[in-house]
Amino acid sequence: MNLHKADIEVSAVKKEQYPKKGLPEFAFVGRSNVGKSSMINKLLNRKSLARVSATPGKTITINFYNIDDTIYLVDLPGYGYAKRAKADVESWGNMIDDYLYRRSQLRKVMLLVDSRHAPTNDDKMMLEWIKAAQPDEGAIVIATKTDKLNKREFEENLEMIYNELKLNDDDILVPFSVKTDEGKISVWDMIELMLAPEEA
Repeated sequence: MNLHKADIEVSAVKKEQYPKKGLPEFAFVGRSNVGKSSMINKLLNRKSLARVSATPGKTITINFYNIDDTIYLVDLPGYGYAKRAKADVESWGNMIDDYLYRRSQLRKVMLLVDSRHAPTNDDKMMLEWIKAAQPDEGAIVIATKTDKLNKREFEENLEMIYNELKLNDDDILVPFSVKTDEGKISVWDMIELMLAPEEA
């Protein structure tokens, strides 16, 4: 990716608003406050293209970032925010389910988890959801905020996350830090490998 152009094209609340260009889409999902917006900004070499919400879980839009008219990076709304109303939780579930199972342009959903903590039940359920939607592919899990761990914690926590999520040899666990750039190149490499040769 040359990253000459990176713009938010659509913030959708219903599928009729999704982009119509047919570009391949690579989506990120995780708990509210896991660092999705910060990670997207780091991937795109931008400071504030993806807005970091002061109120985790507040937004339930799907945000499509157009990258050089070649792909979309897709920011799915966060989950697990306790103060969200029941109606909002149901709306989130319906939106995610429809996107995961019916969006033909979707190439891959990557799950973000916080490297400092054990995966939550919501994280585990989300991974099961992703694997059910993409059963023939290994999962990609991105462990964020690794710069906040010392070397021992880093090694122990990554092993713990791998085991807690019951990952296997087909799955990939990527350490990521917006401060040190760890994982940035790895994520882009995986995206390019998933593109057809004529698109890469």
